[in-house]
Amino acid sequence: MKTSQLLIPTLREEPGEAEIVSHKLMLRAGLIRKVAAGIYTYLPLGLRVIRKVEQIIREEMNRAGAQELLMPLASPAELWKETGRWDFYGKELLRFKDRHERDFCLGPTHEEIITDLFRREVKSYRQLPLNFYQIQTKFRDEIRPRFGLMRGREFLMKDAYSFDRDEAGARLNYQKMYDAYHRIFTRCGLTFRAVEADTGLIGGTSSHEFMVLADTGEETVLYSDQGTFAANVERAEVMPPEQPENDPMKPMRSVPTPNCRTIEEVTTFLKVPANRLVKTLLYSTGKETVAVLVRGDHAVNEIKLKKVLGVSEIELAGPATVEKVTSAPLGFAGPVGLKGIRIFADHAIPALRNVVVGGNQLDTHLIDANWQRDFSADQVLDLRNAQAGDPSPRKDGILKVAKGIEVGHVFMLGTKYSQAMKATFLDPQGKECLAVMGCYGIGVGRTAASSIEQNHDERGIIWPYAIAPFQVHLLPVSQSEKTAGATTRLYNDLLAAGFEVLWDDREDRAGVKFNDADLIGAPFQVVVGDKGLADGVVEVKVRRSGIKSRVTPSDIIPYLRKLSAEADSAPAV
Repeated sequence: MKTSQLLIPTLREEPGEAEIVSHKLMLRAGLIRKVAAGIYTYLPLGLRVIRKVEQIIREEMNRAGAQELLMPLASPAELWKETGRWDFYGKELLRFKDRHERDFCLGPTHEEIITDLFRREVKSYRQLPLNFYQIQTKFRDEIRPRFGLMRGREFLMKDAYSFDRDEAGARLNYQKMYDAYHRIFTRCGLTFRAVEADTGLIGGTSSHEFMVLADTGEETVLYSDQGTFAANVERAEVMPPEQPENDPMKPMRSVPTPNCRTIEEVTTFLKVPANRLVKTLLYSTGKETVAVLVRGDHAVNEIKLKKVLGVSEIELAGPATVEKVTSAPLGFAGPVGLKGIRIFADHAIPALRNVVVGGNQLDTHLIDANWQRDFSADQVLDLRNAQAGDPSPRKDGILKVAKGIEVGHVFMLGTKYSQAMKATFLDPQGKECLAVMGCYGIGVGRTAASSIEQNHDERGIIWPYAIAPFQVHLLPVSQSEKTAGATTRLYNDLLAAGFEVLWDDREDRAGVKFNDADLIGAPFQVVVGDKGLADGVVEVKVRRSGIKSRVTPSDIIPYLRKLSAEADSAPAV
């Protein structure tokens, strides 16, 4: 393909709207353009990358025994009401009415539609196991879309759904998908890790996220320094302290703390470390206000708290609610004497002695407060985020932290949806049984963007060979007849040999072409010029390493094949 025949609107300057590398480079290299917040058009180069990722996904899903189908983007409210998700899913579910005033939504995921298909079409155990997948547009009305394709409202997703006779079969299908995901992300040239994860709005009994490791990742991954444990911060368990503190209890007393509302202000004023404080945080569920006690240097894990409370949404209580419940302004809430609401304590709290807590009065804290003697809770359980330095919950070392980008997620759903929607089959004895399900998602655009996060330099993108929009960038740097003839012959030879070639046929300066080539990031650049041709050679540059070689035109095909084989090897995982 010639550059003159493609829309490749490269940008010299960094776009002000972009915050992370992949978003900046996708805009600068002419891969995408914004239509509205979180909604993008894929331009020709960007779409070529997307199609490469899709092809890898299709090959591995087919290899794993899944069947491709295509479900509609819009789905009727009746199906979502059967599972309870019409109300539970929240504001991310974009609801609308058709001309007949019937309720619909744009699908953020397709468990309801696929389960409806199953219950209509599958009757016997002889038809199982089944695994269906699609690659299709999804829509989630994110409150704050950002980072380009990383957190959009409209996005491309591969979603798959398995149906089995029993738990054993479901686990087998889950493992097949888990293995297929390893192959997919390895073939895409990504460095990634599978981690235990929360099941979130999808639900089910267990799940794993596939995380591309990158400093710009939004997700926090915790992993053992000596074992195999890995989980995202939402899911990572925290072990209770092995030994409680045994210092003698001191008498509790009240101290003035003028204008000290934050942990930092209180610890500075009282000259104590944050781990000697107990924070009292008030949360509203919409139906009640609850208090959560955590150590001053710990953070509440709101995913864990929502599970304990059995709700889908919580938020920190506002100043008016805090003052009504505690009789004190925001920043001075404490557990001593707190009445009328449920109190939940992280399991680190009972192990502490002589701590600082809010005094439930303006500019007041209590020091040397103690568990059971001065305050208690309705429940004690794991309610905080794990952090670096914590012991691994598998007792295989100490936890370390990395940043990751979620590109895939696999779920063991069990009978959550089949039970709600009465998706059954007849077993060999003619008895009705619920199908045991799994679901498996991959963000297609996010996979491409994640690749850029891992593969770039100050000049632009460095595409892995398997998903590059073009494998070879042909760059003539002279307008002479000799260069034009040699470039045409090379272009035709490379195409005949099976390479995907982008020929920069513009009448621009060499520097402009080189800058655009580095920005676009094809694995190999072939530079053709009068000087080289006078010596019987062209120059081949490997984009990743920057290494340049002088190669005769007759040797260019075997040389590039050798480089391609090397580039196509999988990274360490």
